[in-house]
Amino acid sequence: MSTARAAVSLARDERGENSAARGIALFLCALVLFAAYDAFAKQMVVTHAPAVVNLGRYSAIGVIALVLLLRHGDLRLWRQPHQKLLAARSVALAVVATCFMTALVTMPLAEATAIYFTAPLIMVALSPWLLKERVGRAQWTAVLLGFVGMLCIVRPGGSLPLAGTLLMAVSAVCYALFQVLTRRLSGLVPAPVQFAHMALACLVVTNLPVLFMPHVTLPPWPEMALLVAGGAVSGSAQLLLLAAFRRVGAATLAPLNYVQLLLAVLISTLWFQRPPDGPALAGMALIAVAGVYLARSGGSRREAPGMKGPA
Repeated sequence: MSTARAAVSLARDERGENSAARGIALFLCALVLFAAYDAFAKQMVVTHAPAVVNLGRYSAIGVIALVLLLRHGDLRLWRQPHQKLLAARSVALAVVATCFMTALVTMPLAEATAIYFTAPLIMVALSPWLLKERVGRAQWTAVLLGFVGMLCIVRPGGSLPLAGTLLMAVSAVCYALFQVLTRRLSGLVPAPVQFAHMALACLVVTNLPVLFMPHVTLPPWPEMALLVAGGAVSGSAQLLLLAAFRRVGAATLAPLNYVQLLLAVLISTLWFQRPPDGPALAGMALIAVAGVYLARSGGSRREAPGMKGPA
């Protein structure tokens, strides 16, 4: 009997290890797709208004959200509980998408991504007030280290455009708020409902700037189809992310997030010919070290699996 039990236990361990390995592989694939879409968006905003690029993105994500909602079995978004929190969460991500896409017009991809990756640090800084969670001295040290890294990137006298830098800072703060609200809604509202609510809000809010830009027109249908296809890549990355979180805990996956920052540096250097300078690279390293430390120390457990932002 003991031998049989040992065999069963070994089989379960192997299944668990295989599931974890698949989850990590899915997560890394999602990061590659997110980085690829960011590069695609950076290329597209050269010739298209940011609102038009977002229209393509969230049209595709909206279709994916509708499919998830149909599988969930309840299309009545307006009858879901916690409407105020849902609305605040969705609008926060819509502001992220609007600011991020607009900033890409002038910001190098690597530096923009690095500033965006301060969001987990900002979330930890906000946690004592918004989530009533205790943040220890070591976590505060990591937050300060990350912000020193950001200052290395956006240092006074540097070459980054002020408007783009401010837009990315707003994007990071709003994504931190989005993470906090995702945490508060965890277990209260089904994930497909949160996803669909977000997709609808982003589709509407990201296109509001067009009301003040009458010269913006939709591109010919082949170009619009390309933008929608790019959005489908972003939406596919979201699905891979959700699949990864079903197999592996957030504490395991969170440190791997910074692979995307490395990919952004490589793409910015090799594709856009905009390599970060020495101080910016040092700042990125500080942000990555601070973020990985917070993830390993348990700070990442505050972040519930949900819709990843534009970066």
